[in-house]
Amino acid sequence: MEIFLNKKGIGDVLVIPFKQGDRYQVAYQRYGDVTEIYNQETKQVLGYNLFNASTYIDLEDGQHSLNQSLLDEINKAFANNNVPNPLDVDLSSKFVVGFVKEKQKHENADKLNVCQVDIGEEVVQIVCGAPNVEAGQHVVVAKVGAIMPSGMEIKEANLRGVDSFGMICSQQELGLPNAPKEKGIYVLEGNEEPGTAFQF
Repeated sequence: MEIFLNKKGIGDVLVIPFKQGDRYQVAYQRYGDVTEIYNQETKQVLGYNLFNASTYIDLEDGQHSLNQSLLDEINKAFANNNVPNPLDVDLSSKFVVGFVKEKQKHENADKLNVCQVDIGEEVVQIVCGAPNVEAGQHVVVAKVGAIMPSGMEIKEANLRGVDSFGMICSQQELGLPNAPKEKGIYVLEGNEEPGTAFQF
């Protein structure tokens, strides 16, 4: 799970996103410096914003993978602000190294390919529109449930009749500095083990 601090863009606010929500159903509950964001119909929590973040946690600007140490600090901040429930999240990485085992043309879309991608614990099918995807590549996969730096949640999808479970990412989509402008997935150098957490 990724969390975000962007002091230049939005101020001293730590963004802790869980899921995307319909903006017409989003509601907010404030607990001191913590704002809980939830779906007012289902009551499902969509994420939190921690204001004045630097008074609670020492973090540099940018994207950070949530680990146990950060989780403990966030929960301490939640307790200090009387948030009723601590943060309870799956700490396994949603951004991992994948190995493209197979690539086939999509039957119903000229610009799409259907890839079988080893992500460590399983092989998943991912529909990919990048022009440079090929079998034999090591790539970065955003697993189902990942929240991209743009705020987009990766969900199971059906693209032109073919199921897709995740996304093979470009450098731009990952928010990496100096990402190339031309379209294409991020092909990793070396032979990283599939399923290894991708380090931003």
